[in-house]
Amino acid sequence: MNLRRPASAPVRAIKRLLSHHEIATLLLLLHAPIDAMAATPDVASLQEYGYVEIVSPDMGAPKVRLTEDGNAVLRGLGVK
Repeated sequence: MNLRRPASAPVRAIKRLLSHHEIATLLLLLHAPIDAMAATPDVASLQEYGYVEIVSPDMGAPKVRLTEDGNAVLRGLGVK
């Protein structure tokens, strides 16, 4: 039986185990970006691992939102 993945399929792996606080933060961001000023220390960790990013809209305060890797983590958990 051949269980090899096609060459075109991307490989996304969780880079490290996430704390329950970090998972909860990803779940919050799934529903809406949060204000960067309201970000918790968990956001800094998630940003370091590439799961969230800070974006600056034309008007208003910078926001924290999920990256494609952050969305992949939630899909891996069966949330998306």
